[in-house]
Formats: sequence, structure tokens, C-alpha cells
Amino acid sequence: MSQIIIRPIVTEKMTAQGEKENRYGFVVAKTSNKVQIKQAVEKEYNVTVTGVRTMICRGKTRTRYTKTNILKGRTPSFKKAIVTVKGGETIDLYSSI
Repeated sequence: MSQIIIRPIVTEKMTAQGEKENRYGFVVAKTSNKVQIKQAVEKEYNVTVTGVRTMICRGKTRTRYTKTNILKGRTPSFKKAIVTVKGGETIDLYSSI
């Protein structure tokens, strides 16, 4: 993978969007912009990207109850990109496994 694309998002919701609407989700670097994400996806998967939507997902608070006390913390935040691919083209996320 490139420095821009960290990993694909493989969930039930993203799989359904990929099948119906040609949309795929990726966790990307926080400093990347839409143009860089578009170029990275086109280079990595050899498809034509028609649109990119980005969002920064905040980390969730977590609480663990231990024998001695309560530990509180946060999961890390990350940037997510939803990439729309030209009709008729698909991205095979499972080929690199």
C-alpha cells in the first residue's frame, strides 16, 4: 500500500455499498487531501475514481474495570475516505490477502 492509503474498510455496510453503488472505504493518512487520495486509489487498484468524500472519525472513550481501579482512555482517531468508482469497474479488496 502507499503512504496515503493505510488499509481498506471491510464491513457489511461498505461491502453492500461496493456492490450497489460502487463505493469503497479506506482508512487514509490524516494529512492527505482528496486529490492525493484519488491519485493513490487510481494507481493502486487501476480504476477510475469519480468522487472522494472524507471524514475524520473521533476516537471512542473506553473504560476498563480492573481489580484495583478504573482505567479510562480513548481509542485513536482516524481519517476515513469513501471513494466512488466509475460504473462497471470494481475494486477487488481480497486479491492482496
